Amino acid sequence: MKFLLLCAVGIIATACTPDAPQAPPAHREPPPIVVTLPEQTRPVAGNSGRVVGVHDGDTITVLSAGNVQIKVRLVEIDAPEIKQPFGQQSKQALSAFIFGRDVEVRATGKDRYGRTLARVFVDGTDVNLAMVKAGMAWRFDKYSKDRAFQAAQDEARAARRGLWADAAPTAPWEWRDAKKGKR
Repeated sequence: MKFLLLCAVGIIATACTPDAPQAPPAHREPPPIVVTLPEQTRPVAGNSGRVVGVHDGDTITVLSAGNVQIKVRLVEIDAPEIKQPFGQQSKQALSAFIFGRDVEVRATGKDRYGRTLARVFVDGTDVNLAMVKAGMAWRFDKYSKDRAFQAAQDEARAARRGLWADAAPTAPWEWRDAKKGKR
């Protein structure tokens, strides 16, 4: 039984017959170990793909090389939730801007939901920043480090564009916290 098991896993290189002489195994270097990450876990920094889904105003799905779908969360911004005022308009604005188009994804990491965190560009335009300038997303105060987002938000607010047309818009993180309090 032991002999058959060794033959099955290929440890003995000689013919696997009970009558075959058993030659001592020659010393060979083990083959090199090649680790290939699955396509889904490869970094997407600098990669491009086609936008095949828009979940809301700050989350998209990109079809990258090899037909791999990557869920991307736009960094620096927080768009209204779908059920929040301006949530549908934010989703529609992002969709009109990039759905079906080729984009460049500049990844910065992953979030706790496994989404790729990234700046997204279409024809050289920073989509994340464009959403804030259009008044369709907030600068995500907790995570935003780029000062351009504050300037874009101030400009949109002064012009009363998008969600800033509302007399008292509620930031998405405040809206989510209020919803958690109701549960």
